[in-house]
Amino acid sequence: MNKNYIITGLVIFVLTVLSPFWFNMITTTQAAPEPELLGQAKEAKKCVLDKYEMRANHMELLDEWRDSVVRTADRQYKAANGHTFNMSISTGTNSCLGCHEDKTKFCDKCHTYASVDPYCWDCHTNPKEIE
Repeated sequence: MNKNYIITGLVIFVLTVLSPFWFNMITTTQAAPEPELLGQAKEAKKCVLDKYEMRANHMELLDEWRDSVVRTADRQYKAANGHTFNMSISTGTNSCLGCHEDKTKFCDKCHTYASVDPYCWDCHTNPKEIE
């Protein structure tokens, strides 16, 4: 008598637990976009961090930079590769948007894919977006 309820409960439990795996097999996902490198970034082939570390940790790096610039007025970052960079996301020589000059093709491409709305532009001037 209880045997039927137990078996039914186990079947429902197994179906519920495995449903995300079946859903992922049925649906197709898009590959993460590859940001386009333009201008200095394409030519220089150097960045603050390697691309995989930058993809994973760029927000932490920007937070560290913000704290360093605001609290100690230190505006230069010496990377592990020996190069020195300006701690700035704004356009300008040797800064983030100085190399990655088209925000729509570089920043927005991945942030849109990941459904992330960064708060950088709440304080910083949004750079002129290249058409």
